[in-house]
Amino acid sequence: MNCSLNWPEPVVRVQSLSESGICSIPECFIKPLSDRPSRNTVTTTTTNISETHVNIPVIDLQNLFSNDQRLCDETLRLVSDACREWGFFQIENHGVSHELMKSARETWRQFFGLPLDLKQEYSNSPSTYEGYGSRLGVEKGAILDWSDYFFLHYMPLSLRNEVKWPAVPPSCRKVIAEYGDETVKLCGRLMKILSINLGLGEEYLQNAFGGSESIGACLRVNFYPKCPQPDLTLGLSPHSDPGGFTLLLPDEDVSGLQVLKCNEWVTVKPVPNAFIVNIGDQIQVLSNAIYKSVEHRVIVNAVKDRVSLALFYNPKSDLLIQPAEQLVTEDRPALYSPMTFDEYRLYIRTKGPRGKAQVESLKCPR
Repeated sequence: MNCSLNWPEPVVRVQSLSESGICSIPECFIKPLSDRPSRNTVTTTTTNISETHVNIPVIDLQNLFSNDQRLCDETLRLVSDACREWGFFQIENHGVSHELMKSARETWRQFFGLPLDLKQEYSNSPSTYEGYGSRLGVEKGAILDWSDYFFLHYMPLSLRNEVKWPAVPPSCRKVIAEYGDETVKLCGRLMKILSINLGLGEEYLQNAFGGSESIGACLRVNFYPKCPQPDLTLGLSPHSDPGGFTLLLPDEDVSGLQVLKCNEWVTVKPVPNAFIVNIGDQIQVLSNAIYKSVEHRVIVNAVKDRVSLALFYNPKSDLLIQPAEQLVTEDRPALYSPMTFDEYRLYIRTKGPRGKAQVESLKCPR
């Protein structure tokens, strides 16, 4: 991957800025006026959306294991509708231990609460992004997001390097391994659901991704420090996720994720013990845009820090991804040109979050 080996400017840890007691944020974090959250969205949602109390769909997966086929089919339909209409949904009764979810969040809170010099031992570079970071993209002079993060590879096994995982707190590596195992299994089950709903056969998408042993799974733990001017910046700029799909464990105490729906930003209200699932660009390509990735962003809070864990489930990096033949017809020709995920994510790693510019650039000329 031909990324720069160094960041273009000295890295500033956002958490350190927040804890320094500043009253105004540095200019490099101030978004253009058109990109700033409104004052209403900093605490709830945009005015129009908040009046109707809209939230992304919440789906109970329990009935997928029911002996009643009607209940199973209804759950499949709900997932299909959510993928087509929202690109985002929350799942309950998903099979991952609630205690493990809680432990994962708490362990990473402890990591970000460590002294800066201990965290700096895991500092990352743009060559792999693996480790402790504070910016996405390598363009000099870019407007930055108000967040720090820790990024690591979990799958395939050839990329997993536990030495790069935090050794403190002492439970961290054990929790990462347990959480990674359980969430990757859940993602495999979700792939079957998406594949069945697209009429492709339950193993199609997994095979298109390279098979269960070859898929890519990466964990990014996001830390959004409290911000003295949350109406001027964002924790994460608008973007669609470049991979297959994302399994997000949100902060249940502080909302921040916003999803673009009908040109309005909807603030997601996390359901206790639920995961948030969103379609990524690679599923959009494979489904020939039957399922679409959706722009989302993160707002920050004036009084509380926020942590979330995003598990990215991706295709094998050197496989060509293109629309499934079964979903290409005379009436609906292939919308996208083939591209490997390695080629695709280079755009994101170079330029940082840019709405849906990358997936739109793949469209075949008509």
